[in-house]
Amino acid sequence: MPSFTYLIIYREFMKDKKVLNISSEVVPYLPQTNQAINSYKIPKFINDHGGQTRIFMPRYGLINERRHQLHEVIRLSGMNLVINDVDMPLIIKVASIPKERMQVYFIDNDEYFKRRAVLRNENQNLFADNDERMIFFTKGVIETIKKLNWSPDIIHLHGWFTCLFPLYLNTYYKDEPIFAQSKIVTSVYAKDFEGVLSDQFYQKVAFDKIPDELIEPLKNSNFENLEKLSLNFSEGYVIADAEVPESIEKYSKEKQIPVLSYQESQNQEALVEFYTNLILK
Repeated sequence: MPSFTYLIIYREFMKDKKVLNISSEVVPYLPQTNQAINSYKIPKFINDHGGQTRIFMPRYGLINERRHQLHEVIRLSGMNLVINDVDMPLIIKVASIPKERMQVYFIDNDEYFKRRAVLRNENQNLFADNDERMIFFTKGVIETIKKLNWSPDIIHLHGWFTCLFPLYLNTYYKDEPIFAQSKIVTSVYAKDFEGVLSDQFYQKVAFDKIPDELIEPLKNSNFENLEKLSLNFSEGYVIADAEVPESIEKYSKEKQIPVLSYQESQNQEALVEFYTNLILK
C-alpha cells in the first residue's frame, strides 16, 4: 500500500495527463479475463490520480445495451470507413462505468459487431473476418478521437486485436497533428490462438497504401507477428501476463524497447513510474 506522500507524487505525475486505453475487452461489459480486468483497472488508477482517461472497445452484440446504458452519439456517428474498398458505416456509442466517472466509447457496425460473440464462433474458432474487424476498429477509434479533438499523451493498447494502431498512426494517419505527441504503450498477453489470423490480412492493409516493408509481418499473421508489428512502433512494452511467448520478449530486447516486467505490471504505481520515466521523458 503506497504511502500518502507517494499518492501525492503519483497525482502530480498524472495531473492532466490524457491516457487513451484501447482494448478488445473491458469489464464490466465482458467476462473478467486478465485483459478485461487490466483494461479497467489501469484507467481507473490513472483517473483516481489526476489523469484523464478514455476507454475504447468494440460494441459486440452480446453486450446488453439497456443494462449498461449505452447510447448512440449522433454527432460522432455517420461516417463511412473504407475497408478493403468497401464503405462501412461507423456507429459510436458511449456509456459510463458506474461510480467511476469513466467514459467508455464503443465502436459499432452491424456487419462486424452485431453477432453475439467476441472474436470466436460457437466452436471457438476465430472469425474469418477478424482482420477486417481490426482495420475497422482501428480506423473507427482514430477517427472518433479526431472528432473529439482530444489529444492523448499516452495510447495504451491491450491485446493482439489492437496491434494495427501503432502501424496506422505512424503511416496512414502520420500527418494528423492531434497524435503528434502521443506515445504508444503495448500490453502483451498470453498467446491465445494458433496458426494465422488471416491469409488475406496483408493485402487488405496494403489497400491503404501502407509501405510493403512495414507490413511484412502480416504475410504470416500469427500471434507473435501481430505483436511484433505493434512493438515496431511502440515507445514501451508491458508484459501483462505470466505466459507471454519468449520470442516476443527476445524481440523487444533486440529492438531496445523499454519494458515493464510482469511482476512490475502487477503494481499500478510501477506503471505510473514507467509512463513518467521511460515513456513521457
